[in-house]
Amino acid sequence: MKWTLFIHGDSDGVVSGALAKAYLESRGYSVEVVFTHPVGLLGDLKGFVGDAEGVFIADIALNELHVDEILKFLRNLGESRSIVYIDHHPLPEGIDIPRNITWIHNNCCSASELTFKYFNSLGLDQEYSRVALYGAIGDYLDETPWVKQELSKWDKRTVYLEAGILIQGLEGSRRDHNFKRKVVEHLSRNLLPSTMNELVEKSLKQSIEDEKLRLWVKQNVSKHGRIAYVLNPPGSIGRAANYAKIYGNVLVGIAIEERREGLYVMSLRTDPPIDLNKILRKLSRELGVNGGGHPQAAGARLPKDMFSTFLDKLDKEISLFNL
Repeated sequence: MKWTLFIHGDSDGVVSGALAKAYLESRGYSVEVVFTHPVGLLGDLKGFVGDAEGVFIADIALNELHVDEILKFLRNLGESRSIVYIDHHPLPEGIDIPRNITWIHNNCCSASELTFKYFNSLGLDQEYSRVALYGAIGDYLDETPWVKQELSKWDKRTVYLEAGILIQGLEGSRRDHNFKRKVVEHLSRNLLPSTMNELVEKSLKQSIEDEKLRLWVKQNVSKHGRIAYVLNPPGSIGRAANYAKIYGNVLVGIAIEERREGLYVMSLRTDPPIDLNKILRKLSRELGVNGGGHPQAAGARLPKDMFSTFLDKLDKEISLFNL
């Protein structure tokens, strides 16, 4: 009896996977962990579901270009096995949600919070709320009523310390999925991140790298209208995008990582009331590129030769907010 977990590789996704693993293994299931992302979800589902009796998907936004095919695949899969989908990213408009799977979606909070509430209702030990808090903090969603309530049951300072170690350690691991699986296993036993030596070492090293990144962005940021961007920053593109926004003194910051075959993978950051998710989903339909995420933190993938067009259209969309 096996479940396969498809999760994002950041702290929110890792924690969601750890909570699912803790519950499922307590019920006698074996668990396989697959790290994926919105663009790769469909291919990974087709490639790794195999003979799994159940499939758990968490913290993976539905990609605008593949959403219909993904939902069709899940609908068909739900005819023969258990499917649980938990997410908090805004949904594409007008989608037909499969009725034969467990669908938990809410923009209110982190995937970790939603996952904990679901499995706790089925019998997951309440003590795992501490693990869920790490994921909520990591996704900047630590102001919800549930988080505030649960933080009052623990030493708040310690929880934030442990969350920081987890967040930084995972960032320092990048695409090292084997190590991240070890972290999922560690957290699934409700062990403190600070008791995993390799995770602590990676977190300390990452903090040093983050400071170097901040200074690099400050010196290398470019501007295009209401947008500031950096290419191939030496570190997290999410953090680099935020620094680009700050040091460019603009409304939107972008950090770009150039991949093989001229592909640009981008992270974007902004502040309210700009809604990057809506803008990027619109541009996805117009340009045939991949994009979406949260209102103020999103991502996109497009060919390098489309970047200039993308910037022009993005700047035009931002101008509509009249800020």
